[in-house]
Amino acid sequence: MNSGLPEPAVRANWPGPTGVQAFTTTRHDAGISRSPFDQFNLGARCGDDPDAVGRNRAELIQHFDLPSAPRWLRQVHGRHVLRFDRPSSTTAEPEPEADADAAVTSLPGTVLAILSADCLPVVFAADDASEVAAAHAGWRGLAAGVLEATLAAMRTPRERIAAWLGPAAGPQAYEIGREVFDAFVSFDAAAERAFAATSRGHWRVDLCALARQRLVSAGMPPGNIHGGGLCTISDAQRFYSHRRDGLTGRMATLAWIDRPS
Repeated sequence: MNSGLPEPAVRANWPGPTGVQAFTTTRHDAGISRSPFDQFNLGARCGDDPDAVGRNRAELIQHFDLPSAPRWLRQVHGRHVLRFDRPSSTTAEPEPEADADAAVTSLPGTVLAILSADCLPVVFAADDASEVAAAHAGWRGLAAGVLEATLAAMRTPRERIAAWLGPAAGPQAYEIGREVFDAFVSFDAAAERAFAATSRGHWRVDLCALARQRLVSAGMPPGNIHGGGLCTISDAQRFYSHRRDGLTGRMATLAWIDRPS
């Protein structure tokens, strides 16, 4: 991994293969969005000025010296996965955004992008840097199996894949109700370990623990799963949080395979 990543970003803290880049942007120190989207909002559907978002996205490419424009998705809290194995269009028009919550590529220089503001971004990489993936796992997508679907869309055997869990709503701050509890526990009774009761019909939930559980059940070795210690709700300085603020911006989690030098 590249240890010289410029700010503002949180670099993936995993032993990722040489030649794979992965990080999550933060909300300040770049960008032009005004309150309540201040400052580096990259989400185009959260109520911010479209011109500001466009300028922020252009700054994202320049500031981080991205090898190509990110392949943005129209995230719908589902489990659909796209493969991007063709080069991006060379025209000035942006690529159309398809409905999906995860993407996979084996093409060097193709930048995958996931937007979040409490939902869990997950990056996957083959140990030989031949393939990367990124998934948007809010509770609905996680319960629907978006992580399992992402692994299924990859061509790499699961024992050779590493995963990084990015910033998300943390277990000390994310309180949910019966609908979320039932969605996971009805699927796997062992999921109850990721919930801590707070009052009748309410629990705090550990999204990262649920993600780890689903990944291991899908065939990933536990030692290949990293990250998961950053709470978007608790860290207002660095992260957007829809649960905390309501009307707010979005961070981007990006991943790509370096082009050969």
